[in-house]
Amino acid sequence: MAALFGARVRRLRTAAGLTQAELGARTHVVSTRITQIERASGAKPTLELARALDAILGADDLLVELWPYVYREAFPDWSRKFMEHSERAVSVRQYAAHVVPGLLQTEDYARAVLSLDALLDGEDQLEERVTARLGRQKRLSSPDRPELSAILDEAVLRRPIGDHAVMRKQLARLLDVAAERHITVQVLPFDQGGHEAMGGSLTILAMPDGSEVAYTEGSDYGQLIEEPANVSRYKVIYDRLRAAALPPVMSLDMIRSTMEGNYRGANLPSRSDRRRLAQEQLQQSGRGRLRGSGRRVPGRRARP
Repeated sequence: MAALFGARVRRLRTAAGLTQAELGARTHVVSTRITQIERASGAKPTLELARALDAILGADDLLVELWPYVYREAFPDWSRKFMEHSERAVSVRQYAAHVVPGLLQTEDYARAVLSLDALLDGEDQLEERVTARLGRQKRLSSPDRPELSAILDEAVLRRPIGDHAVMRKQLARLLDVAAERHITVQVLPFDQGGHEAMGGSLTILAMPDGSEVAYTEGSDYGQLIEEPANVSRYKVIYDRLRAAALPPVMSLDMIRSTMEGNYRGANLPSRSDRRRLAQEQLQQSGRGRLRGSGRRVPGRRARP
């Protein structure tokens, strides 16, 4: 894909009558960077550079559309294959052991997680990865969106990633997306003890043709499992995790309590404050409602 991208840049540049130096000047990079792109050598182009090349060469979004495939080549084979399957899946079932799944991450949380990579090659690469991750989330709002079921280990909620504001927004995002009919969020609490997926995350993908694949991932490795017998084994593991996890309503209560208890902000009222305000509103509503006849409507007494 990098070679295809480079060939398109070279053809468009030649058609535009530009030298590599002239194109580099217009895109604010050195001419050797254009040489690297056209020869598919050196670092992959950033999304910002792909957009600039597209605009200057009049590529009509061709280079921007090619860029995700070029970028994906920077990932190991097993990761690229998983991404390809994910884009076609009709349902996604995930267990997350350490961090919120990428499909549900806020931009700030994604940036904080991705910045932890010891092999990260600078800010440009970080922004490329953040952009790619957020881009994959768009499928959740598309007409062919998959059903998503996410089981979060309690550690995902408790371990602060970024500062408290980042975590508070991320937990609030989980509460928001859980209201969508095609998304289910559950929490696996600590008191459930050990289980078969403690080593890392687990994802089960159902494909349009009825086949299924499983994907396991640790801190620096991943494995795509396609053999039906092995996939069935991981499906059983996932079903056990789902059975051990809190029901969705209780899970949302735990997420909300964690947000209020661990990552409370100045603009977030405590549970006792919210209870007091609710009681006052009920009392005021009970005292103040009148019907057309002028008679008061008895208000429901607030519980003490």
